[in-house]
Amino acid sequence: MLQGRRVWEWRGKHVRWFILVYLLLLALPCSAFLPNFWSRVLTLSWDSRTHQYMTEKAILNVTLETLKSSKSPYGSSTKEEVKLGRCFWRAVGEVVKSNAAMDFLSSTRSDPVYHFDSEHVDGAVKMLRQFWTQSVLSVRAKEYQSARHSLGQLFHSLQDFYSHSNWVEMGQHSIYLHLLQPEESAIPVAKEDTPTCMECFSITCRNNLLPKLMKVYDDSQLLTTGYFGTFPSKPQGKCSHGGILDNSRHKGAKGGINKDSTSPLFSPHHYLHLKAADLATEATLAVLTDLKDTVGSKLFLRLFSVRQVPALVFVMDTTGSMFEEITAARFRAHSIIQSRASSPGQPGTFLLVPFHDPEVGPVFETDDPNEFMQHLENLMALGGGDEPEMCFSAVQLALTHSPPLSEIFVFTDASPKDGHLFDAVKALALEKQTKVTFLLTEDPTHTADTRERKRRKRKRKEAPSPDRFSLYSSLSSLSGGLTIFTTNADIHRVSSIVEDNTANEKVTLLHVESERELMSVHSFRVDRSVKNVTLHVTGSLMECVLTSPSAQTQSLLDEHGPLAQLEHYQGLYRISLLPPIQPGQWKVQAKSDRHLTFNAIGDSSVDFLYYFAIVNQETHPGLARVEGSPVAGVQAFLVLAVTGLASDEEATFSHVTLLGADGENLQHVKLNSSSSPSLHSLEELVGLVESIPRVPFCIRLSGQDSRGNRLERVSTELVFPTHVQIEVLSAPPLVPGHSVMVDFNILNHGPARLFSLTANDDCGYLHKRGPNSFPVGAHGSFQGQVDIHTPATASAGATVTLTLTVHALDSPDSNYAVTYLTVVPPDPDTSPPSCSAARVQSNCSFICDESSWSVSLILADVGRSGLAAMKLHKGDGVVTLFQNPPPSENIQGEAWPGTSAHGGRHNQHHDHKAKLRKGDSPLNISEWVMGSAQPLWARYTSSCCYGDAEILVWDTAGNMKRCHLFSGKPRQLRNRITESSGASRTSTSGIYMLFIIVLHFFAL
Repeated sequence: MLQGRRVWEWRGKHVRWFILVYLLLLALPCSAFLPNFWSRVLTLSWDSRTHQYMTEKAILNVTLETLKSSKSPYGSSTKEEVKLGRCFWRAVGEVVKSNAAMDFLSSTRSDPVYHFDSEHVDGAVKMLRQFWTQSVLSVRAKEYQSARHSLGQLFHSLQDFYSHSNWVEMGQHSIYLHLLQPEESAIPVAKEDTPTCMECFSITCRNNLLPKLMKVYDDSQLLTTGYFGTFPSKPQGKCSHGGILDNSRHKGAKGGINKDSTSPLFSPHHYLHLKAADLATEATLAVLTDLKDTVGSKLFLRLFSVRQVPALVFVMDTTGSMFEEITAARFRAHSIIQSRASSPGQPGTFLLVPFHDPEVGPVFETDDPNEFMQHLENLMALGGGDEPEMCFSAVQLALTHSPPLSEIFVFTDASPKDGHLFDAVKALALEKQTKVTFLLTEDPTHTADTRERKRRKRKRKEAPSPDRFSLYSSLSSLSGGLTIFTTNADIHRVSSIVEDNTANEKVTLLHVESERELMSVHSFRVDRSVKNVTLHVTGSLMECVLTSPSAQTQSLLDEHGPLAQLEHYQGLYRISLLPPIQPGQWKVQAKSDRHLTFNAIGDSSVDFLYYFAIVNQETHPGLARVEGSPVAGVQAFLVLAVTGLASDEEATFSHVTLLGADGENLQHVKLNSSSSPSLHSLEELVGLVESIPRVPFCIRLSGQDSRGNRLERVSTELVFPTHVQIEVLSAPPLVPGHSVMVDFNILNHGPARLFSLTANDDCGYLHKRGPNSFPVGAHGSFQGQVDIHTPATASAGATVTLTLTVHALDSPDSNYAVTYLTVVPPDPDTSPPSCSAARVQSNCSFICDESSWSVSLILADVGRSGLAAMKLHKGDGVVTLFQNPPPSENIQGEAWPGTSAHGGRHNQHHDHKAKLRKGDSPLNISEWVMGSAQPLWARYTSSCCYGDAEILVWDTAGNMKRCHLFSGKPRQLRNRITESSGASRTSTSGIYMLFIIVLHFFAL
């Protein structure tokens, strides 16, 4: 989330705890820009710019610029950032999380290749380009979570270069293009036996680099990066990373060159920190801009879930008994689509996963509502089949394909046959913070007549178990969804919950379950920003009384009243508060002889995200995010981000309450703000949890608005504390036809005992799924691997979602890890197209609008994939595209390459094929060329009032080249290429490279 801008207000035990941690950190090694806001506290460098700050700033800027320049269904607003929403900040948080993990994971935190340390520049550059390739492939395949993971890794290494190298000390004022553009000129790296630094005996090191490493315009300039720690060993005379946490600083040459922070204790070149951070931010912006231009604005905005309305996700049992359920789903989908048609913004994602036994899927996913409705219309309830069915297999597919923060609606009347997938489904639901709601038209408590009617449609091999739906109830409970037992007669009305929960900007005010037979009392608070409050109650009520903030009451089961309207269907009570809704605390008292679930929702943009974190005690000071469930009984930080606050809206949040499953208060956690209210509708808050509870809990955030009115929001998913952790150490790319090993580490925070590991993936690539049993000692660890074999037919860009679940065999302790693996081509085409100038003509005069200039170009694919598309990105002129060279375009009687002076290529016609103007969508040119070596010809013509232009050209592998054109003389132009894959150097020589190169890579 956003970098803090306000000094913490520490009190009492927080001060003592901070001092203790700070002293401990003095004994720890550290490198890289600081990971996140907490790092500034630990290093006493309040104005340092962190990886988190730079990443968030760049994503926000490019996103807002994309919205501003798009012909959008998004509308326009002077407060675009307010409307970005919770899903946007969740997506940004995934990139930030992946970025920070490079400093915290044991497999990456000390590896110099990931941080541009110890002069491992060539390896780091290769890694950068691999991350770029994976990011582009994933976005184009619409595998957005995988893309965000790769982007975070790319940003971390890229940003570290400017802090750890001598680039800034050289006096450079622009970014180092060669890092992701191999055809750009490269500065040689100092050899191992070449000294780079002089001795420095103070905490601030000035001019400690040797002169040849500080020259900008010298042919003998060299690039170096500081050595860190004890591995690899620093040769004599080399630069250290430096700072009090770097052990190598004591070995000659003493001192260091890092610019990670503004603190001289940690950064010898602290005085250059802001310059390094500015360049790192500019480089991050450039990557995002190139990514947007490569994949297009639409996919770019989808990558960051910009204004993404809730996805509509159905998991549908299609056996013969499900006619009414399918009809109800159609009705609700049609109603939702109609309501969204009148609202600006994206229609959202529509996803359907059918299942029965033994078939599951295929997944149907679209953002076209008409296509979705047509698919639903074609869905038929056919066949019988014995209960149970393959429900969890379908839910797993839905979780894999749906965006985070979604809600999945499962329509079935059968119990699960594939209960062994429960752990994988649970892990995915919690990791993606996705609710799963079951609408069941079969109830073990229904009458004998009801069950008999269902039996006529569905056969059972044996008498049904009364708890056969317990796994459904468990999944809905832990994910914050509902399990509703209803009938075919009521399913149409019960399915109204789909519309209630998928409306835009829904927030949760109450989510609690009650097992008590006596009267239970629950309360929720409505603030002035909340509209359209609805309370859903599942189960069977004997009595229900609603009390308003003014103490007015209404017995909901017995009478109509002024407070709310009750709609009762089999298995569901839908209670709508009547306007005007009184702000303040509402109370509901209910009595039942069965299990009840209460869920209160309303319309509001103000919501929150959260995660648990611990102070890192390895190589980097900062808060390391806890993956999976937190460890019970230990101290941890709770980090929250409040989203949706308008820039002119003042609100303060004082504390959170950890609530048990029945709504009881478990712990009160005070919050401190890491920043003042943000200009970008986000505020980050941090609280110290003295001891993580030992029972499942959820989180209620409390605060007040500018008028002193209380605000409350509730998380719906349950947190399951545990005494075991699992960490994925590596996520290698997958190559078709090859196998890779994914390393993991298990940490036991309890006594010595046996554990089992279950591995699962959504594509069936796992060589062995387990479970495997193994002992782990008291407070010990276990490292293992899982083998994944990628078939030769796997598509590049596809993502394999791998879930690992560990269980203690003697207790309920368990935990999970989810990782995303990207399929990459075995031998990718990494060369961008070429774009060479054949002629520049200009008759520009002082009256610019009465004169023009033009550039004639030859477009060709240097690699083997062939040309794919082109676009006029900048410029107010026109691009005319030819399949054959026009003979009139020869220069002083000289023909175009491949033509004679008296005609075109073999006397072919040269009629132009298309014209492009600024704002036009990319033109598909793949069908214009018969082979990858065949070129195309283009002419750009513009008024002299506009002296430059930029054309983007892609090949079918996704590599991109920027052709920057100027109206000046050809000898004043030079070539600069941007390639999306970031691969090996591209030669611009060849038969089509006739004259001096016209292309100039646009520095963003």
